[in-house]
Amino acid sequence: MGSIALPGWLGRMTPGSDVALALGVAALLVVLVVPLPVVLLDLGLAISITLSVLVLMTALFLARPLDFTSFPTLLLLSTLLRLALNVATTRTILTHGHEGHQAAGHVVSAFGGFLMGGDVVVGFIVFAILLVVNFMVVSKGSGRIAEVAARFSLDAMPGKQMAIDADLSSGMIEENEARRRRKELEEETGFYGAMDGAAKFVRGDAIAGLIITVINLLGGIAIGVARQGMPFADAVETFTVLTVGDGLVSQIPALLVSIAAGIVVTKGSAEGSADKALIGQLGAGWKPMALASGGAVLMGLLPGMPLLPFFGLAGAAGYAAWRKRAEETAMVEALATPPPVAATEAPLAESMRMDMLRLELGYGLLSLAAGEAPRLTEQIRGLRRAIATEMGFVLPSVRVQDNLQLPPDTYVIRLKEVEVGRGQLRPPMLLAIDPGNAIQDLPGHRTVEPTFGLPALWIEETKREEALSRGATVVDCAGVIATHLTELVRENMAELLSFAETQKLLDELPREQQKLVSDLVPAQISLGSVQRVLQALLAERVSVRDLPTVLEGIQEACAGGARAVQSITAIVRARLARQITDQARGPGGYVPMITLGVEWETAFAEALVGPPEERQLAIAPSRLGEFMQRVRDLFDAATAQGEQPVLVCSSGIRAHVRAIVERFRPSTTVLAQTEIHPRARIRTIGSL
Repeated sequence: MGSIALPGWLGRMTPGSDVALALGVAALLVVLVVPLPVVLLDLGLAISITLSVLVLMTALFLARPLDFTSFPTLLLLSTLLRLALNVATTRTILTHGHEGHQAAGHVVSAFGGFLMGGDVVVGFIVFAILLVVNFMVVSKGSGRIAEVAARFSLDAMPGKQMAIDADLSSGMIEENEARRRRKELEEETGFYGAMDGAAKFVRGDAIAGLIITVINLLGGIAIGVARQGMPFADAVETFTVLTVGDGLVSQIPALLVSIAAGIVVTKGSAEGSADKALIGQLGAGWKPMALASGGAVLMGLLPGMPLLPFFGLAGAAGYAAWRKRAEETAMVEALATPPPVAATEAPLAESMRMDMLRLELGYGLLSLAAGEAPRLTEQIRGLRRAIATEMGFVLPSVRVQDNLQLPPDTYVIRLKEVEVGRGQLRPPMLLAIDPGNAIQDLPGHRTVEPTFGLPALWIEETKREEALSRGATVVDCAGVIATHLTELVRENMAELLSFAETQKLLDELPREQQKLVSDLVPAQISLGSVQRVLQALLAERVSVRDLPTVLEGIQEACAGGARAVQSITAIVRARLARQITDQARGPGGYVPMITLGVEWETAFAEALVGPPEERQLAIAPSRLGEFMQRVRDLFDAATAQGEQPVLVCSSGIRAHVRAIVERFRPSTTVLAQTEIHPRARIRTIGSL
């Protein structure tokens, strides 16, 4: 048979649709002011009871709390349903209660008659106990647990976000997984916050139930005696039955929903449904069950205690303990094989492992790694991409962690566990780097920029535009850390290129280049020597992205008989002349040069001593001091004219000249004449 297509407006009124939900909420509001027939009242009470049972069963079988994110909304709607039905039954009891126990419907009458059991006083006392249990124990406890869970969830959110970002920056998880975890974290925080608010509705519902019960009882008796002329005893009996019945059909669903709320918020991080979690944890060991069995035996032996129930429970607990003990013994025997020696050493090896790069934050700076844009971890990922693109190797992952031993506003950057830089920040203030005296009169806290040691000023966000208009460079706290980390990475790139990273670079070359690698390593040169050549290039900020050309230069040097790393590096640098020259080109499109004169060329050449492959520079300290002063004067003068020149000398002494200049001007480039591309535009602006 074919299916019948419903009209669009009618299809939207089916259960589960948006229109049906809106109409249902509107109907609840109407019930608050419009009297209900007894038939509809019975139907509403039946729906309320069934819904509360469904909510409780759903809570019991939840695998995790976030699988029931609609629970706070459901709590609100179920509370509104019970209050609307309370108002409807109260209206019916006060209006028609004198007609008998059936005046408020069969559901109310059945509940009242069942609990009374023929005794009005006992029934009312039992009902009062149920009210107290729901109000003082279940609803109050659920509300408190929801409040604490919401508070702890909000407090733990920055740390969890930082952990996700740290895993992402270290490459342990992908971007999609990090996005999924962030969304789950947001849902968790929103869920527990909503549960905290919804718990207040549950508690308010319990208070309203108490008030409505008192109104029904006293108001019904007063109306029955004064207005309907009922005898006092009959009025008490009739309205007590109706009041207790009405209270039960509202308090029992409220109690079930309160228990469900308590189960959801107390479930926490336990995996699986509530039955699996309880049984799995209560029966996790045999000793608790054995002690429980012994305790039941002792209770049964006390004078006057019934033997059968205690001995039955003792037997069941003892049998469960025996079974659990047998399972544990079998598992131990199965795993009794002697562990390998390496397994015992694994924890020690893990403790000895060091981080290549680590960023430690004081607790006052944790928000930089856990907050929204700009995220510190995103800037670190950008740094790794930039280094890979510019210098040709993948920077090791940067581990970001908190350090409670640091001052709250301090960060430390460590390279191989050794501190290489630190700084102090003032979030959420901005750092304005002073180009001169342009921002001297701005209100703020004077400081020194941690990367380059420039004078700077901590300013408020409102002063950003004014500082920018005066020519200052303004960065936020995350930008300060990223800039500091970038500069330290550039200064220490040679140390960051490990043996394993070198092997990885060679393995990731295209297939057509693998023949060159197999011919070169290890037949002509060892992998360690290749690593040292690459480190020598990176130490002077020469990119190794063109790795095939570097390997061709190494092969050429080995074919010519060169064995020292310094000699091989010189030939490789000549091969990279186009790249090195382009890197030295200034804004004017030419390479500004300061050349080494004949006098100093001769002095350095004559000062070289030792074998050809291991020659050392032996020059008088006074002569060396004179050279350093001349270089400093010439380069300071060129810098004052807006030039950033390179120092050019012969290839035989370049490495030794660079070793000297690096001591007092580490950013100055020293080139050999063979490293300047023949077609490059050059301009000599001085001679030493």
